[in-house]
Amino acid sequence: MPLRYTLLPLLLPATLVGVLVAVLGTPGNAVAVALVTLAGSLMALGLSRGALHRQLDSLTRSTRGLAEGAGGVARPDPDQLEEVASLEGAIDSLHARMSARSAELTQESQTLAAVLDSMAEGIWVTDAEGTVVRHNDALRQMLRPGGGGPIIGQRPLALIRDDQLHDAVMRACHEGASSRLELALEGLFPRTLAIRVTPVGQDLPGSAAVFHDVTELRRLEKVRKDFVANVSHELRTPITAIRGYAETLQGGALKDAQVAPRMVEIIHRQSERLSELVEDLLELSRLESREVSLKLTEVSLAEAAARAADTVRPKAEGKGQTVSLHVPADLVAVGDSRAVEQVLLNLLDNAVKYTPAGGRVDVDGACEDGRCVVRVRDTGLGIEPRHLSRIFERFYRVDKGRSRDMGGTGLGLSIVKHLLQAMDGEVKVESQPNEGSTFTIFLPQAVPARSATG
Repeated sequence: MPLRYTLLPLLLPATLVGVLVAVLGTPGNAVAVALVTLAGSLMALGLSRGALHRQLDSLTRSTRGLAEGAGGVARPDPDQLEEVASLEGAIDSLHARMSARSAELTQESQTLAAVLDSMAEGIWVTDAEGTVVRHNDALRQMLRPGGGGPIIGQRPLALIRDDQLHDAVMRACHEGASSRLELALEGLFPRTLAIRVTPVGQDLPGSAAVFHDVTELRRLEKVRKDFVANVSHELRTPITAIRGYAETLQGGALKDAQVAPRMVEIIHRQSERLSELVEDLLELSRLESREVSLKLTEVSLAEAAARAADTVRPKAEGKGQTVSLHVPADLVAVGDSRAVEQVLLNLLDNAVKYTPAGGRVDVDGACEDGRCVVRVRDTGLGIEPRHLSRIFERFYRVDKGRSRDMGGTGLGLSIVKHLLQAMDGEVKVESQPNEGSTFTIFLPQAVPARSATG
């Protein structure tokens, strides 16, 4: 029922009936009784202004006809009819005020709904029994990202099967207590939600809950913790080796002509590894903070691949591997020449490192969909699918023991990703265990210069 109809009985005071009686005559007068009864019925039923006009006009005409036809029945006094008109005007004024207030309430409701739906946080409001009666769009995206059924009319346990949330809503509804909790939602769209549950307040029944999606924040916190742990571990290994062998030499092994040279060589090798690790960390830090200034020019990918292949070829030949290049000479990308060469060098070095003796590494280049594409394929050990989504994280290793034995800092692929992003490119990987891996890089293609026409 529209708002103005339900509020009409409240806006017309009960004393209006008494006013009608005083104006039109005693309750014994049939016409007065009819008008009083009609007014009371209109107030109870909340009829519209048009219906009220029609009823008053009809009754006024009937009153005049009855007075004239009865002969001995007194006609309504003109003052009385004037009072009726005045009453009608008062009703019109009430209706106008009610219509204006109804429009204001509608506007306020629409504004509130727009504000709630524009919020990134999910919100629901429940009644005194904990049933959801209102929510915004963000909550639906959190709880029903793939569609699903309605949220309104559901209890907390039906939406999120967690006793902590249900208990928090019940405490807010029945005890007026506020709660904070964090829930990890499993399933096709895993989420981590930080939830604040409070009573509605202002002596109103029910509760309200605000849902913050902290999934990405928790992921970044985990990456940071893993990074600190991995850096500590990576630094500890060479430092422990250097310290241990140095102490052994100080303890008298320095005079041993056979043992001392070998220990010095180990110390030198570990110090080089430590230096490489620090350099890679600094490089990665500069890339992430955008402190590295890349000079974007036209880069011949064939020449960059050739220089990178020349660097790793001695190591590949030592393992009986074949490195083949199939990059067109006219494949020119937009990028930083040093950065492009470093990207290809890191990918080729990994391919040679993780490919068994006698294997092969192929580098293919082409232009696809307006971008330069270079694929580095190997016949190595491959990568299990569960590792592919994390392979470009800092210090992430598929096989930690084997990776450290083969050297490297664990930062090469992360540097590749950041360098490509800085050049408006990207990198992807496809791999199957025991079948090899394919790393594909994408870079913007340089626009060919137009030849001058005479």
